[in-house]
Amino acid sequence: MESTILIIDDNPDTIRLLSAMLRDQARMLFATNGLAGLEIARAQRPQLILLDVEMKSMDGFEVCARIMADPDLRHCPVIFVTASVGIDSEIACLDAGAVDFITKPLNGAVVQARVRTHLRLQAALASLDTLANKDGLTGLANRRAFDEQFAVEVARHRRQQSALGVALVDVDHFKLYNDHYGHQLGDECLRRVAQALAQCTRRPGELVARYGGEEFVVLLPNTTADEMQRYGQWICSQVASLQLPHAASPVASQVTISVGLVSAVPGPQAAPGQLLELADRALYEAKRNGRNRSAMAAEPC
Repeated sequence: MESTILIIDDNPDTIRLLSAMLRDQARMLFATNGLAGLEIARAQRPQLILLDVEMKSMDGFEVCARIMADPDLRHCPVIFVTASVGIDSEIACLDAGAVDFITKPLNGAVVQARVRTHLRLQAALASLDTLANKDGLTGLANRRAFDEQFAVEVARHRRQQSALGVALVDVDHFKLYNDHYGHQLGDECLRRVAQALAQCTRRPGELVARYGGEEFVVLLPNTTADEMQRYGQWICSQVASLQLPHAASPVASQVTISVGLVSAVPGPQAAPGQLLELADRALYEAKRNGRNRSAMAAEPC
């Protein structure tokens, strides 16, 4: 995938010069002030930001501080571009959170080499991050990845006062499945269910993760209670339609799931764990009522 570099500089000549130096390495974006740069960074999530220190309306240090304070941006590396030279300037740039700095006047070979090094580093870190956040059996996101994204979405939905949906999914009588068919087929069953859930959950921002054992969790941003109820019914029908035999199940002749659903606008003091607890209660209710169904949490967050 092509990398993206965002240049934030109030001097159009510097933007043109940097773009000409780097256009063969990445897709180039630019902004001529700090506020516009922050908006573009949130929307585009660039792999690298080249940030001018000496901007007038909002200097580079202030922009960098806002980047570091934003949970959606803080992992994006910043290279300062500065006319200041000397040890104190270098230390100030690095202390502000930048990964590197480039001094003016710009030297094309130096700019290209430094940017190339950091793009390679970002690609390597992204690969490691993908491995660290992936469930080895199903290929879905793992619990760690879910917890990180869940915390971000709770904070975002609290700010925007919009409803966040969560679904907890449990494969019905999976222990009986393993006992009857063996663990190898049990693993294949989990993979098939995971694929079905992933195919049902494709909107931007949605996330399906393996939560542990035979349990999965789905994060559904900006989703109302009515939409959650329809989603729960849909994924139950999609998994049942796989027609995976389950001769040991007292519920049905094929593999089925039970689903606990919640949709709520996170309150000022609401923690991510509260939403999960509500979804877990709803899952218990679905199981208590016979499994192979979904249930909606009755309590608001």
